[in-house]
Amino acid sequence: MRVLVIGGGIAGTATALGLHKAGVDVTVFEAHPDTAEDIGAFLTLASNGMRALAQLDATHAVTAVGFPLTSLRLLDGQGTEVAHAPLGEADDPALRYRCLRRGELNAALQGEAVRRGIGLRHGARLVSVTDGRYDVTARFADGSTATGDLLVGADGLNSTVRGLLMPEVRPGYAGQRVYYGYTGTAPGPGPVGAITMVRGGTTAFGYAVSPAGETYWFARAGGDPLPAGALAAPPAVLRAQLLPLLREDDTPAAALVEASADSLMVTNATELPLGTAWRAGRVLLVGDAAHAASPATGQGASMALEDAVVLAKALRDLPDPRAACAAYERHRRPRTEHNITVSGGLTRGTRTPSRPAPGTAPPAGPDEQLIRQLAWDTPLSAAPPEPR
Repeated sequence: MRVLVIGGGIAGTATALGLHKAGVDVTVFEAHPDTAEDIGAFLTLASNGMRALAQLDATHAVTAVGFPLTSLRLLDGQGTEVAHAPLGEADDPALRYRCLRRGELNAALQGEAVRRGIGLRHGARLVSVTDGRYDVTARFADGSTATGDLLVGADGLNSTVRGLLMPEVRPGYAGQRVYYGYTGTAPGPGPVGAITMVRGGTTAFGYAVSPAGETYWFARAGGDPLPAGALAAPPAVLRAQLLPLLREDDTPAAALVEASADSLMVTNATELPLGTAWRAGRVLLVGDAAHAASPATGQGASMALEDAVVLAKALRDLPDPRAACAAYERHRRPRTEHNITVSGGLTRGTRTPSRPAPGTAPPAGPDEQLIRQLAWDTPLSAAPPEPR
């Protein structure tokens, strides 16, 4: 079987790692000329994402970058700590939450793919897909083509593959702007290894401190979506938007933002509609291309890593591509749509969170159903999982 993966980001490269492990001939086609995708933003991989990485034999590649998070801390509007508890599967170093920049994760996964001999072609911008009875062909902007048994669209929120297959489906604004920043100069904002969530008045805020003393922070604020020009505004403009909201409370948030110098960026929180189609003929969508959620639960990258394992197992255990894609969707759709629903509800409806956000930390103890689904040596069950 030959599979073409469109998109060399987190979802696409992880999918390639899984398919290669399953014995599939896979090539990744990435439009960007290098690995520096969204290098300014950071993310957290949750324990479930780290578990998926372990099944892809890629833990070592990712733990070489970023830093672990072992506890979740909650501050009230006066900056007083009101809760501090273990985060995820903190007792297992391989499954601890991990905070890292998106570009670092992308580069680590791509480096691992190249090390394993997986084909990775940069500068390949998809322009059309021809879905035939026996194969599928991708055509690129430089006039080249590639043909395989299956094409996987792993090209993110604004997926070209999805746009070609179903142009009527577009991401929608989820109700908040999300600011990200870094500082190495703010005084003692909290313990290393903890992610701190601040219970403020109108803005959700969180931060984590690296072993090197750099603080990574995010803020989610309501309002109309920012136009493209405003998303590229200078850091001073972004600080001016955010600081009045944070100064309503007596927490470390405003000082962290003030100390962030030029390391600020903003995005609009977006999501895909529930029920978005994932497949057509020999074409399948994975990751954000299929089920993008707002960032409130912090599960986007982890969901993409889970996708990679389950799709690889499906193609390993059900070598007919269409049957494998159907099984993959049966297993993945309930969980990913649950995440879209929870994350979207937080983004639109929780302006004054009174507790750690659902999805910020998983329930006590691992999800046994998910463990079975991800376990590489366990055949993929023919029956779909129960909806969560």
